[in-house]
Amino acid sequence: MDTVQLLMDPLISAGRTAAAPLFDPGKGQGARQLIELGLALLLSSLIGLERELQQKSAGLRTHTLVGVGSALFMEVSIHGFAGAGQFDGSRVAAQIVSGIGFIGGGLIFVRRDAVRGLTTAATIWLTCAVGMACGGGLPLLGGAAAAVHFLVVRGFPVATRRLAATPALEHVELSISYRTRKGLLGRVLELCTRSGFRVTDVQVHARAEPEEGAERPRGKVREAGVVLSLEGKGSAHPLMEELTDWEGILDIDLHAHRESTE
Repeated sequence: MDTVQLLMDPLISAGRTAAAPLFDPGKGQGARQLIELGLALLLSSLIGLERELQQKSAGLRTHTLVGVGSALFMEVSIHGFAGAGQFDGSRVAAQIVSGIGFIGGGLIFVRRDAVRGLTTAATIWLTCAVGMACGGGLPLLGGAAAAVHFLVVRGFPVATRRLAATPALEHVELSISYRTRKGLLGRVLELCTRSGFRVTDVQVHARAEPEEGAERPRGKVREAGVVLSLEGKGSAHPLMEELTDWEGILDIDLHAHRESTE
């Protein structure tokens, strides 16, 4: 019996030693760590709120969770493996940087020739860094990085508009239905270039011939449609107004869009 007790005492003592730090505030679970998580929550929420107000795909909840999660990973890498011998806790933090790329990649998409979501993906990346700074005991750097975010996304566009010497390029699509006749499409293209627009794409769609029994246009005159992609620094409305007065133009539709990486 004494022999069994002697064998069990070291095991019981080791179990108590291993269980003691589980709820020990002095082992990386104290007020300092909670404050760091709170700072990460505050800063990431501010960044997410700005994105939410701009109606971006990643808003308040996404940025907040990314910031707090990154801070927690940093706390775990610093304190959770403090007694793990040769284990390098910094490897946990290194995986945050590569792992956040999956979220950022899901926010970026291409529509025609415009790439969208780059700024939002970069903001997610920055929020991750802010959370890591707070969790790593560098709240001043985290706060400064959050301030830089607001300077860049809110201040830079204003400064760019004021410093721009020339107006931004306008990209428009001009859809025209017309009756095919002598050189009408060529005259339209000539008017576009003369008005200061560069024709980047031309898509012509010939209309189907009338059904049997329907009234046919005389001669070889028939309807067709063309979609012109234009790029220029001026407004396309005067161009549209002039084309409405042309003989042979049946219908005109103008779609304007601006490329954005937000």
